[in-house]
Amino acid sequence: MNKLKNGCQLIAEEGTYYGYVKMTKALRRSPYQLVINKKKVYRLCKKLDILLPQCPLCQRPPRRIARNRVVTDSNQVWEMDIKYGYVTGEDRFFFILSIIDVLDRSIVAYHIGLSCVAADVSQTVKQALLKRQLYTSENKPVIRTDNGPQFISYPFAATCLEVKVEHERIPVRTPNKNAHIESYHAILEKECLSHQDFQTYTEAYEAVSQFVTRYNQVRIHSSIGYRPPQECYLLLQNRKMKVKSVRL
Repeated sequence: MNKLKNGCQLIAEEGTYYGYVKMTKALRRSPYQLVINKKKVYRLCKKLDILLPQCPLCQRPPRRIARNRVVTDSNQVWEMDIKYGYVTGEDRFFFILSIIDVLDRSIVAYHIGLSCVAADVSQTVKQALLKRQLYTSENKPVIRTDNGPQFISYPFAATCLEVKVEHERIPVRTPNKNAHIESYHAILEKECLSHQDFQTYTEAYEAVSQFVTRYNQVRIHSSIGYRPPQECYLLLQNRKMKVKSVRL
């Protein structure tokens, strides 16, 4: 009887904070050691009006599956993904978010940071639209990503609605559907990250930033006529060259 009395006192005192499932576990522990199930505890908590409010069920933003496309010009499809780097001297990772134009291979915008959350992704997309002078344009690129937590989040979905861009996600375990950004990150790993032993995050930030500049302005690509991406983009904009269409 004393155990039951003490158990009821525990429910009254801690029920508001514990919730009935955790309360059940507490009542089964010493010094109470009550033989009681969670349904009984639920009824007692309900009678005492101390049940915790239920968290609202949140539905994920609707998923738009990436479909087959034929890209014939810049700013039609951008691929986006996240790459990890490592700072040996500080024993921590950093994040590199990149947006690549599928046709001209330019890194339109990127983010480097010790974290990469949905707000960073949203800001980078807006930055890319501003750089290409597309923020107020009616014809915006389709943005293709994988199913990472930043890309399926509500804040990023809200940003896509705000700036009126179409966001599509590749099926699970199909990185070939995001081949251009995957290829770029492989180049980044091979030519920058893998052979540098970064001692500070500042050092890593500067190295990656310099690599992106060299990639865009100097490094030539066979798929765009052995030109750097930035040169290719300018020539395409002025209709002074043609590039073979890309099938996604």
